[in-house]
Amino acid sequence: MAGTLAACGSSSDGDADSKTVTLVSHDSWAASKDVVAAFEKSSGYKVRVLEDGDAGQAVNKAVLTKDNPQGDVFFGVDNTLLSRALDNGLFQPYEAKGSDLVRPEYRADQDKHRVTPVDTGDICVNYDKAYFDQHGLTPPTSLDDLTESRYKDLLVTENAGSSSPGLGFLLGTAARYGDEGWEDYWKKLKANGVKVVDSWEQAYNEEFSGSAGGKKSKGDRPLVVSYASSPPVEVVYADPQPDTAPTGVADGTCFRQVEYAGLLSNARNPEGGKALLDFLLGRTFQEDMPLNMFVYPVREGAQVPEVFREFGPQAKDPQTMDPARIAENRDQWVKAWTSLVLK
Repeated sequence: MAGTLAACGSSSDGDADSKTVTLVSHDSWAASKDVVAAFEKSSGYKVRVLEDGDAGQAVNKAVLTKDNPQGDVFFGVDNTLLSRALDNGLFQPYEAKGSDLVRPEYRADQDKHRVTPVDTGDICVNYDKAYFDQHGLTPPTSLDDLTESRYKDLLVTENAGSSSPGLGFLLGTAARYGDEGWEDYWKKLKANGVKVVDSWEQAYNEEFSGSAGGKKSKGDRPLVVSYASSPPVEVVYADPQPDTAPTGVADGTCFRQVEYAGLLSNARNPEGGKALLDFLLGRTFQEDMPLNMFVYPVREGAQVPEVFREFGPQAKDPQTMDPARIAENRDQWVKAWTSLVLK
């Protein structure tokens, strides 16, 4: 796909370029074909999607190519990395239609409108229900619980320096225990046998015993840092579908994540990019997201499917952090975390 997009971008046919709008995203982008087709029909633009690795990789690559961007719109920069994108001039201002319908707690950069909120989700520890039933153990419910000896060698998480959920989990601990306390907390986790892997894919689909992928790969960790919306994935894609999710969420471990999209600086097709941003905030796309990307809409009044509400409810009281505090501390926290946990 990348080769096709590069060819499209270098085309001398200006009219063809003006009819194509390119979305650059992380690998978790997904949308129903009929929903995208309806946008293409109504707008007159053909949508091309370039997936560029996980969120951190995609943001870094977009920053490096900002003078000659790979596309027109970037989707998938979240609140943990937002300042990196904004400080590097990745986006140009555009206030998408429907921005007034975004729930206030998900808005950002309100004075300049360089980004548009698209979705939200909670990074949380998931647990394998069968494991805890078989071992007569009560699943953990809080961050404190994870340091207890009964959960020794049970948790797998992602590298905070290379993975968005790994970074979100680190930020959740910093929000919970403060500047002075989070390092002591991670010392306890390390002493309790936490395992760190590079990516969410590896943690959830290889190491975690509760996921379909983890069962196939004989994963032996019944606790994993993932999302509050991971249990409905295990229901929707199972055949036959179970009456209840095989995995649960430790509600007291969650950190609220918000994902944004923006019109790339130097976009070749800014008008197409604006139309695409309007589409991402439209009710049709917002209601299509839950069972495609397993995230919650940010638009007021957008409906969520019953299976999603039942098995993947949002955390009641997640940890949050102001983007300015994330910007000020993220890099030094990751550096300290790396020295503490990986060495």
